[in-house]
Amino acid sequence: MRAMIGMAVMVCCAVQAAPNEKDAVALAEKGAQFVRTHGRAEMVARINSKDPEFNQGALYLAMRDLNGITVAHPTTALIGKNLLDVPDADGKLFRQDMVALARGPGRGWVDYKFRNPETGKVEAKRTFVLRVEDVALEAGIYKH
Repeated sequence: MRAMIGMAVMVCCAVQAAPNEKDAVALAEKGAQFVRTHGRAEMVARINSKDPEFNQGALYLAMRDLNGITVAHPTTALIGKNLLDVPDADGKLFRQDMVALARGPGRGWVDYKFRNPETGKVEAKRTFVLRVEDVALEAGIYKH
């Protein structure tokens, strides 16, 4: 019986919890500190190279300028593109909301639908936007 309980504890504790809002905020703030310390160009390189410090599977950091152009993203096909007028699966122009948050209060949340890199499916997502200097850092979580 003890062996079974021990195994159950090991299995239980080995499962990593899905990232939550606190994790997304922490990743964006970590990115902001990195930009302040090492500069924007180094942050762009880290994001685009999928550095595990800023890319943890479904939770990753992206960067957008205040005109809506994607500066850095683990999905490199998005880099250099202005997708402000491209809606999500429900027709929401969520990138416009992200830029408005960055230009306005400088931080906040945007809800929309996006392809989860771990499942390949379009899922509900909530992204924390944090302005640092002249860019917005974005870190989102998928709501299962």
